Amino acid sequence: MTGTPPLADLAWARGYTDPAWARWHTTSGRELLPSCRVWRGSGTPEPLPSPSPVPSPSSRGRQEAGSPEAPDALDGLDFEGPHGRSLSLAELLAGAETDALLVLHRGTLVHERYLHGYEPHVPHFNASAAKSYLGLVAAVLAHEGALDRDAEVTKYVPELAGTAFGEARVDHLLHMGTRMSYAGRPYDKALEAQRYFAVLAPRLRPYGYTGPATIREHLATARATGVPGVEFRYENGNVEALAEVLRRVTGTTTSALLSEMIWSRIGAEEDAYYVLDGEGTEAACGGFSATARDLARFGEMVRLGGALGDRQIVPEAVASTIVSGVPDGYPRRVRFPAAPPDAPATLSYHDLWWVPNDPYGSFMASGIHGQRLFVSPALDLVVVHYASQIVSPSLPQAPLVQAFLRIGARLQG
Repeated sequence: MTGTPPLADLAWARGYTDPAWARWHTTSGRELLPSCRVWRGSGTPEPLPSPSPVPSPSSRGRQEAGSPEAPDALDGLDFEGPHGRSLSLAELLAGAETDALLVLHRGTLVHERYLHGYEPHVPHFNASAAKSYLGLVAAVLAHEGALDRDAEVTKYVPELAGTAFGEARVDHLLHMGTRMSYAGRPYDKALEAQRYFAVLAPRLRPYGYTGPATIREHLATARATGVPGVEFRYENGNVEALAEVLRRVTGTTTSALLSEMIWSRIGAEEDAYYVLDGEGTEAACGGFSATARDLARFGEMVRLGGALGDRQIVPEAVASTIVSGVPDGYPRRVRFPAAPPDAPATLSYHDLWWVPNDPYGSFMASGIHGQRLFVSPALDLVVVHYASQIVSPSLPQAPLVQAFLRIGARLQG
């Protein structure tokens, strides 16, 4: 109709209600967008000890939860689902649209499942869980004195002067402490997240799109709507601004930095990768993909205070204080991004890691569609969960954190 805008906003919802569409994107990033590898290094892959022979990659790729090919340390375990309903492990994984579930207990791989045709050697989209990995890198650089947490962002990236991020300090970025709006729009978290996807992927842009085409252009449209360091607001721009700070500090790309500091040192089996924007800049806030086994290696390293065997990969003072180092103020009481506004603020947030404040000192990297890296030192537990879960207010999300704690309690006996 003349004078009626095209159905532009329909594009924003695409994929969020279709698990097959989501699964295509979570496993095919390199085919859909430019990418840059995070090199695994030249060393031998670090073994993941198993209590029984792990099936070959070809058979693992065909497994369904509970199949006789896959001895299960969690057989018979039930979980509490929505409305108090009891769920078996298979039902929990089905409800979460799980692609992979790996469980390490005391360094031993006690459970490994791949579903919906997803295969062990294929890197899987980590979404916002990638924020936490960058936060760990930043914390290490700060510990080593290369990065000043208290410095204004413009000390490192003068071009961000006048934006919501340039007025903040580095520590505000690490704790989601900025308030902003983009391009003069009233801030809406869900819509801004989807517009960020359009920055990266031309095919996701709605008809007539005239917005930013690169991450740099996107950040330039952010204007402060409040004083930084007062209130928690989960926003991708904080992480992209932080990534640019780290690039200026180290003189290297995000991909090379993560490889050098962590990925090439954990005995990874496969290269990971970041997808890139139109200028070749990594999508640091959520464009990272890796195999489940390699993410389990990463999680085990953090659980062990930054060490694997006799190799201290991350300083113990950094890895062991993700929970205990939560600063006073707004990072101590936060809500999960999908939580209703009236939900209690029971979580904490430190250096881009989620802290559930459970009795076990657990912490977590978390991303849309069900991506999780859950580390619980007191339970000797690392859980990797990859999924293509539907995002819809009409469907309850799978109770993954509660399930991970239930698994940990079972394994502890």
